[in-house]
Amino acid sequence: MLENIKAFLKNVPVLGHGLLQLRRAQFRNSVDYWDQRYRKGGDSGAGSYNRLAEFKANFLNTFVEQHHVSSVIEHGCGDGAQLQLARYPAYTGVDISPKAVEICRTLFAGDPTKRFFEASLLPAAIKADLALSLDVIYHLVEDHVFHAYMQELFASASRFVVVYSSNMTQDWPYKHVHHRTFTDWVAKNQPRWFLQSRTPNDYPYDPANPDETSFADFYVFAATS
Repeated sequence: MLENIKAFLKNVPVLGHGLLQLRRAQFRNSVDYWDQRYRKGGDSGAGSYNRLAEFKANFLNTFVEQHHVSSVIEHGCGDGAQLQLARYPAYTGVDISPKAVEICRTLFAGDPTKRFFEASLLPAAIKADLALSLDVIYHLVEDHVFHAYMQELFASASRFVVVYSSNMTQDWPYKHVHHRTFTDWVAKNQPRWFLQSRTPNDYPYDPANPDETSFADFYVFAATS
């Protein structure tokens, strides 16, 4: 029966899935929300499965190959579902949820090219050619959490930062979603980085089909020196 429930949840839209989790436990903060979600059998959301996951994987695998990226660090690795489609030479996954890190370490236990850390335990010296943020920024509800996350994201990259997120200021009816125009933050706080490109989603958000569409696009930032 548990497997049937998990299979059902994977097909629930990310926002509907989030609402289900919020009904089980009152939202207190971003860290608590995501750790409790994974501990209760929830997953990273609809964006990590099916055609949205394939769209992200195709973009990222092509980018890594074309730019000869030798190492990747992802801030917000979640349960590793998206990572299973990735082709990265070396990968460091970071998450605020200890449960998510535990899941990933188990899932990729036989893969020496991958390692995982809780965000609070990440060694400061760890850097990579490419830093990733996939479907994370609009889930950072608190301003101070968002600011700290963005600082760490850019500090961990030597060549590129790739963000997959919404980039707008718009109210949303769910407590675990807070849309931001994050490119304004980058322009103000990260003068060493510039927006190199934006790639629109192949499946732009459709409220009638939220589990197979997304309000996130790809934003590629490159270092100026």
